[in-house]
Parts: sequence; structure tokens; C-alpha cells
Amino acid sequence: MIILSCNNVTKSFGVDLIIKNISFSINKGEKVGLVGVNGAGKSTLFKILCQQLSYDEGELYIAKSTKVGYLEQNNLLDPSNTVYDEVVWVFSDLIEMEEQLRKLELEIADLGKTLNESSLLASSMEEYSLMLESFNEKNGYGFRSAVRGVLRGLGFSEEEFNQPIPQLSGGQKTRISLAKLLLSKPDILMLDEPTNHLDIEAVEWLEGFLKDYDGTILMISHDRYFLDQLVNRVMEIENHQLESYNGNYTDFMKKKQIIRDHQLKEYIEQQKEINRQKDMIRRLRQHGTEKLMNRAKSKEKQFAKLEELQAPQVKRDKAKMQFHTSIKSGNDILSVENLAKSFEDIPLFRQVSFDIYRGERVALIGPNGIGKSTLFKIILNKIKANEGSLRLGHNVQIGYYDQEQEGLHPEKIVIDEIWDEHINMNETEVRTLLGAFLFRGEEVFKPVSTLSGGEKARLSLLKLILSNTNFLLLDEPTNHLDIDSKEVLEEALLQYDGTIFVISHDRYFLNRIATKLIDLRSEGTETFLGNYAYYTEKKKQAFFEEEEPQGKTKTQLKEERRKEKEERDRLRQITKKGDAIEKEIMELETKLTELEDLMCQEDIYAHPEKSREVHQETVEIREKIEQLYEEWEMHQT
Repeated sequence: MIILSCNNVTKSFGVDLIIKNISFSINKGEKVGLVGVNGAGKSTLFKILCQQLSYDEGELYIAKSTKVGYLEQNNLLDPSNTVYDEVVWVFSDLIEMEEQLRKLELEIADLGKTLNESSLLASSMEEYSLMLESFNEKNGYGFRSAVRGVLRGLGFSEEEFNQPIPQLSGGQKTRISLAKLLLSKPDILMLDEPTNHLDIEAVEWLEGFLKDYDGTILMISHDRYFLDQLVNRVMEIENHQLESYNGNYTDFMKKKQIIRDHQLKEYIEQQKEINRQKDMIRRLRQHGTEKLMNRAKSKEKQFAKLEELQAPQVKRDKAKMQFHTSIKSGNDILSVENLAKSFEDIPLFRQVSFDIYRGERVALIGPNGIGKSTLFKIILNKIKANEGSLRLGHNVQIGYYDQEQEGLHPEKIVIDEIWDEHINMNETEVRTLLGAFLFRGEEVFKPVSTLSGGEKARLSLLKLILSNTNFLLLDEPTNHLDIDSKEVLEEALLQYDGTIFVISHDRYFLNRIATKLIDLRSEGTETFLGNYAYYTEKKKQAFFEEEEPQGKTKTQLKEERRKEKEERDRLRQITKKGDAIEKEIMELETKLTELEDLMCQEDIYAHPEKSREVHQETVEIREKIEQLYEEWEMHQT
């Protein structure tokens, strides 16, 4: 059953076209992801679907009596409420019904004392019975428990339930808005970046909640792991158009590439045919006989009827990133021992110990508020630890990416943000660098204060790249980046020959980048030698095993570090083997392209034996590439 559909919907803001002739339908119970680069028109489409924004052309259909719930990125809350009161008011009808039931109970008790009020008593009891039945059907005795469960799931502690709304951060307010929306259970749940401001535990809880949600879900998200876990269809807005793909995010990427490859092949083949026909018409005209001229005219008429294919857009315009180091560091990058930090006698963490070595890509994970950013600031010597020590290795140069973008100057324009720190560059060099990060033309003169979150993130990353440091501290680097920009950043970090220490709740990013995870808790840290998938597997195993003793001897710690070094060396060998396989794949794919081009040439078919040889070699190379990809994937896990 179709619950929501659009037919040829178009929307512009003045002369700026946002979406054009968008058509799709969503069935009841579907879970659909909406993706696209920043500024593609995703939030605009959401507001049209919620009837908060008009559209210029087309038709919008929403099934009768359908309740639509929309989580906006900015939502207003009642400043007079506490956290719990704000969320529980979602059930205002049940709260009011509860009060009416209490009044009826008192009324029935009073009437029961009066012998001559039996008819009124019977009427009140019938009213009470009907209302109580409705109250039970609507989970009247369970809604408060549901509120507490959702708040805890989204990362609020019991102590925070009574916190006044004005004291909350922006991220906490967003989580409250999300809690209210989830508890209201609309028929169509529309979520705009629901994982923003959630730590990994809260995101995993939200995944579980949404998997069990029996309504329809349409969500905007740049969280690829989240989309993979939840959606059964992906819709992409690109170049003002919308395309729909069945499956999760990974399926979408594969299918999109297959379609692009097919479109490109068709386009190339048609262009070859067009050029061949043009050449034939030219040669027919050159001979000048009446018969050949007539044939040329006939072919021209046929040619005029041909619908020429548009060249597919093979690659979108993406930022270009490449990190470099100016000097090589020593092997030991950072050693942290028994670090502890408190604020006004409120402890954040203690007994934090770990080591980072050259070339590692280490992720720091943990709940919101545990002190991950604080730990970074201790490493940067911006704040002091209460206990413990840390030591930076020989020739270690730190480059820091701050998720709050405090390193940017709001009063400056974009070009000066870079130029003022690199005065030896000329204007052309600075503008070329900015252009690589998608700041072009007049955009380089925009005030930094007017930039979007994604633009500020790209500008901060450019500043970091220009620092040429060998130890990167990255605090939530994928926040505000669209999927394309995340992929570019990931590729740049994978090619970086320095050391990386990153805070992130982006599990897809962690799976691609991390070679080691450090899980920060209030009582210390636990280290996992692998990516996020390895971490989750180990956590599952630990759940079913007996808890290890807390106290460890120096001998045990020394043995653990020895095993860690052995595992690190083993992982380096695996990476080396994976790189060799990757190189062989690239060489074979180049050879395959050459053979496929050869198969497209007409004269190859004049020599059947040669044609069979080329075909056989093509088949063998394809099989070899498929085998190598399987081997390569084994070396990524």
C-alpha cells in the first residue's frame, strides 16, 4: 500500500533550481534512506513532504489519516520544563485521562457512601470502565517507563532527567527532540541526520529501536553504517533529480556504479557509431555522384532522427586532499600512564594508560561526556591532568583538528584564513589550494562566520593539511561532511605516512581507518588491535566470558605489551600483502580495459582466431581480478 508519493515535483528559490521533476512512492512499512551531497535539496524535499514548504509544480500524495512526524535539525523546546517533563508531555492525552480516572475514582467512592445515588453511581462506573479500557489500550500504565527507557537509550542518565532545558547543550536538546518524536510513533517517521550528537552506544540503541519500528521511515543521513543496518531502499538526489535503488547503502553504491558503467559504455558505443556515420556521409559527399549524394541525404535524415545520449557524469566534483609530513618521527609517538582528570571534584576518568606507535591509526571511542576531547586537550597541553604522565616521542609534530572549529577566525574572509598563515604564497597559489577544497570564484571572499558546517570543516582540514605535521589529532573530523567528502578524507588518511589519533562515532569511518581502538571509560581504557568490526566482535565475546581480575602485575602488563607489539607487526605484514594485491588488481584492470577496447574494434572480427584469443584472455583476467578481490578483502579484516 502506497503511503506517500511525489509526482514531478519541482522547487526553486528564486533563480536557483533545487529539485526538478522528482517522482517516487513509498509503501507502508518501508525504511528508506535519502542521500546526496550537502545542498542537494534533501531538507527542502523533507519540508515539502511535511507540508511546511510549498512546491512550484507537481503533485504530492499522503494517504488519508496518516500522521507524519519530522525531526528537524533545529527544534524548539519549552524552556520552563525539565528533560523528563518535556518528553513525557508527548503523552499529554494519557496524563489528562489519568487525572480524569483519579477524579472518577473519588467520585465513585463518594457516591458509594450515598444509598440514594445508585443511578449516578452506575453511570460513573460505566464511564470509568470505558475510560480505563481505553487507558490500558494506549499503554497508560507503561508510558512513563517508555519515556525513561528512550531517554536512557539516547544517553541521558537518571540524574539528568530533572535538568532544566536552558542548561542543556545543543546536542542534548536535539536528543530530547528525537526522544519526543520516537515516543509519538507517527505513521511516517522522518528523520534528518538522527545520529548527530549521539555516541556509538546511543546510535546502536537507536538502530535497534528503528529496526523494530512498525511504521514507515524516511531518513536523511550521511552515516553509511547506520544506513547499511536499517534501510531497504536508498533514494539519491543528484543534479536536481532523484533516483531510487533497492537495498541498503552498500547495495546502492554497487548498483549505482554498475548503472554508471553501463551508461558510459552505451554512450561510448553511440559516439563511435555517430562518428562512423558522419565519416561515411562525408565520404559519400566527396565522391559527388548523384546516386551517392542521395544516399548521403538519406543517411543524414536517419541521423537527424537519432536521439543522442547525454554523457553520464562519471565523477562528482570532490575536494582534493593529501596529507604530507615534513619530517619523520621516532617509533614511539605517545606514551600515556595512569592519567586522571576531574573538574571541580567531579571525576571524568582515571588510570588511563596506552601507547601509540609510528604509522598507527588509532581511534578513541567512549560515551559522550567521558572526556575524549579533554584527553586530546591534555595531550595538546591546553589543560592539565590531575594525575599521571604523558610523553611525546622524538620529532613528533602535532596537527589538531577541532570539531568546534575554534582554530578558525570568524572575522576573516576565507582566502585570508589561509593566506595570513602562509604569507610566502601568492594569491594564485592560495586560490588554487582553496579551489581544490571547493572554494571557487567569489566564494574565497566569503566571511568565515557565514560558512556552513561543511564549509568550515573543509577549511579546517585544508589548514591541517598545510601544517605538514606527522601526528594528527582529529576530533570528530567527519561531522558536517557529506558522504563524498568523508570518502575523500578517508582516502587521504589511508595514504598518510604519519600517525593518526582520532575521536569519532562514525562506525563506517572507523572500520576503514582504524588499526587500533582505545575504549575510554571512567575507570580506565581497554585497547583493541583492529577496526570497529573487530572491536564489536570482541565485546560480544567478552559478554559471555567471565570478567578478568582488575588488578594486573607489572609482568602481566609487560606480557600484554609484548603481545600487542607482535599483533601490530602481524597487522603490518597483512597490510603490506594487501597493498601488493591492490597493485596487481590495478595492473590487471588496465590490461582488461585495453582488451575490451580491442574487442570494440571492427577489424578484430575479420580474424576469428584472434577474436577468440582476445575473448579468452578477457575471461581469464576477469576471473583473476575476482579472485584477487576476494584475497584483498581477506586482508582488510
